[in-house]
Amino acid sequence: MKRAITLVTIALGLLISEPVSAHDGPPYPIVSNQLLGRYRISVWTDPDTTDDGTAGGQFWVMIDPARTGDSVTADVQAVVTVRPLDRTGTPATARATPVNADRSRQFAALNMNHEGRFAVHVDVESDAGRVSVDSEVQATYDLRPSPLMLLVYLLPFVLVGFLWTTLLVRRRRAHARTRATT
Repeated sequence: MKRAITLVTIALGLLISEPVSAHDGPPYPIVSNQLLGRYRISVWTDPDTTDDGTAGGQFWVMIDPARTGDSVTADVQAVVTVRPLDRTGTPATARATPVNADRSRQFAALNMNHEGRFAVHVDVESDAGRVSVDSEVQATYDLRPSPLMLLVYLLPFVLVGFLWTTLLVRRRRAHARTRATT
């Protein structure tokens, strides 16, 4: 009986827990070490599409000095813009923020509201000037199942485990009763 209560408690805990933001795969590069002015720029992305208006398209901009011994200036700022290529739509723009207060690593998240091809334009601005890089991505839906669907998928395995455990307990009790009577 205690095991059944434990299983029900765990199931209820999974149902009422808040979803966490996880990501389904590693980001991948769309621009690698492109030399532009004083900087060497790389752009990595995880272009997830969302229907609820959340910013699922994630972009990491790495800004390194072009020459060894130089450093990235403190005023460097990346601006990421995405525009649908397969239909008309308004571009979405976001100013990237430094990751862990490191200006050479910046992150921006944008709303990509449908699956398909998007043009990606990144402007890197500083007192030394402005450089731009362009690329394309294929946005897709995040294919992870919802927590409720995970529970539905796991339910048969939990039920089989519960039935198997119940069967083993009944056999042990029956075996103990027959030994006690003999």
